[in-house]
Amino acid sequence: MSRARTSAATESTPRQYPLLSRTSSSTGRAILLTLIAAQFVVMLDSSILNVAIPSIAADLELTPVGSAWMLNAYFLSFGGLLLVSGRAADVFGRRRMFLLGSLVLVAGSVLGGLASTEGVLMLARLIQGSGAALLSPAAMSVVLARFTGTARAAAMSGWGAASAVGGAAGVSVGGLLTAAYGWQSVLFVTGATGILIFAAAWFVLPLDTRVLRRRFDVPGAALVTGSAVATVFGVLSAPQHGLASLPVLAAFAVAGASLVGFVMVERRTVDPVLPLQAFRDARVAWGVVVNLLGGAARVAVFVFVALVLQQVLEYGPAIAGVAMLPTSLFGFAVSVFALPALLNRLRPERVAAFGLVLLAVAHLMLSRIDNGDPYLLAVLPALMMAAAGVAFSFTPTTLVIADGMAARNAGVSSGLASSTAQIGGALGIAVFGAIDAANRASALHGGDSSLVAAEAGLSAAHMTAAAVAGVAAVVALLAFPRPT
Repeated sequence: MSRARTSAATESTPRQYPLLSRTSSSTGRAILLTLIAAQFVVMLDSSILNVAIPSIAADLELTPVGSAWMLNAYFLSFGGLLLVSGRAADVFGRRRMFLLGSLVLVAGSVLGGLASTEGVLMLARLIQGSGAALLSPAAMSVVLARFTGTARAAAMSGWGAASAVGGAAGVSVGGLLTAAYGWQSVLFVTGATGILIFAAAWFVLPLDTRVLRRRFDVPGAALVTGSAVATVFGVLSAPQHGLASLPVLAAFAVAGASLVGFVMVERRTVDPVLPLQAFRDARVAWGVVVNLLGGAARVAVFVFVALVLQQVLEYGPAIAGVAMLPTSLFGFAVSVFALPALLNRLRPERVAAFGLVLLAVAHLMLSRIDNGDPYLLAVLPALMMAAAGVAFSFTPTTLVIADGMAARNAGVSSGLASSTAQIGGALGIAVFGAIDAANRASALHGGDSSLVAAEAGLSAAHMTAAAVAGVAAVVALLAFPRPT
């Protein structure tokens, strides 16, 4: 067989690597650890600023709207660019996009640490989100393209551990660093970690090889990115301006028009950004729905738990950070030890539904927390339940979507899974945040204290998140194909 034909066979058939714990190849272990570490950094960066927001607001004199957009800016660029970044990894090379994403993430982090105005910090968060959007799909696509069967389940369990631990650790690390060194240190630590990821990838990731020259669908990429960014912007702007406001309606109009144009373009494109025929597979079509709903509930955990700890239980930033540490450890243990066994026994479709049920229960538990409740009896069990729910829902849903798509589109499947989860997260922040704000305002109008108002608002937000997670679990149970 010729060298070209051999390479083509390699491209079309995913290579199996042994499990991380059993591989005899130090290079293989280094590659997988680098990919997992990259996802850890991405998820760390998505939540590390949560506890630092009050300090940033005081230092830069942010309004409540400005404070909200410090979090939203990251999700705007991250969620908006994930899908097209996944296709770019397939076309231009996964190693190349991984390295570029690392550098962009570092640049945004350094700029943010040096920022002295609201505008500069907002720009830095947009750049950070863009870097994460380049980095995460490139890393996941390597995992999805090179692993199958039980090896893929084990590798994705490590990925899930990084996601769960990174999101929870962001709250812990952010709180401790803010209390000890100021909010700027939060951004500098992210940048330093990004440099380490870049260095590791430079030495251990194999060079990109192209077997067949693939065109990059520029019109499709522009339209899908415009639709995603406009959707996220409209959703995040709704609490500030209202659903019927001109900015929100204009954003949704742009999103809808871009989506229609995207579908028209993709139907005529030979190598589209997102193959539309993939949605004929129930695993892909319903996986997107489950990921949107599940993403809303998952992101809400890390955003609103930080508020519960500081505004309801009245913990300082350092104490709030320490309070989240057990969540990171438990999430890691569940992802590494329990998730692989459960995936092999029940298949991803059922594990995803189970995780969403746990997530719903966690939100219900968090909704009942009041000022003065003991940490060990009321808070810690809810955090543990949330960690398990996140671990058991995100990774299996990603595997369901990936199983419905071809190996050569590993970047697209990773981008689709990540982008729908992040867009769902943006929806969750907007909707649950609006419910929180409305209930706080009602309580304050009735003469209650700010503490009572915070309890009422956050309880309502968590109750709504529990309902969304429950709906996602029902959809997963009823719509996903039954395993054969």
